[in-house]
Amino acid sequence: MSEEHLHAPTGAYALNALPDDEREAFERHLRDCPACAQEVRELTATAARLGSAMAAPPPDGMKSQVMERIRGVRQLPPHAPPGAGGLVTVRRGRLPHLLLAACVAAAVGLGGVATWQFQEARQAERRAEQAQREGEELARVLAAADARTVSGTAKGGARATVVVSRDEDRAVFLAAGLPELPAGKTYQLWFDDGGRMRPAGLVGEDGAVVMEGGVRRATGMGVTVEPAGGSPQPTSTPLVLMPLPA
Repeated sequence: MSEEHLHAPTGAYALNALPDDEREAFERHLRDCPACAQEVRELTATAARLGSAMAAPPPDGMKSQVMERIRGVRQLPPHAPPGAGGLVTVRRGRLPHLLLAACVAAAVGLGGVATWQFQEARQAERRAEQAQREGEELARVLAAADARTVSGTAKGGARATVVVSRDEDRAVFLAAGLPELPAGKTYQLWFDDGGRMRPAGLVGEDGAVVMEGGVRRATGMGVTVEPAGGSPQPTSTPLVLMPLPA
């Protein structure tokens, strides 16, 4: 997704109409864009109300036909007013609502608002809210007055960094260059509590994540390769082990 169109897909995201790769990229954008996050919430709520207003079984092939029709709705880049000095502002309201209206009109023309729209809209709203919460928590840790950083190199040359805030009782893991894993495998984080490894979440595709659970008295952390979904205990040799700053 190009930078100039990064703000545009709020309507499509609210209706779960983005391909997986664009959806994931837009969710990362939502963490740092309060304007888009707010617009997604508003559009999702609108779609949810429309979806619950009429419960009717969708006709065969409805979703594919709706997706085909909205291809004709142009998505414009955000409007930058003269003298903005390079800062991009979002033209709220018009484009996403036009996209939402096109989707609803297409659905009505095909025999009614489908029940799937309500369910997908609610899921999209929850994803947006979660992405925003994670972004805010990550920012708090990185900006904490007592934040301390430690870095290391993982097997294979990937660079790993951990930022710890004891005041926030949180740690942020950042990585660059982690090799892509085969299907069914994931990178898992661990806190080292005096020799006992405690699960601390999975590494996302962007390599930045707030580690799950408080830092507590953890003295170190590690990264392993585990089955998809994670493991209660490490099942492979750690790719990297690092002490945590005091």
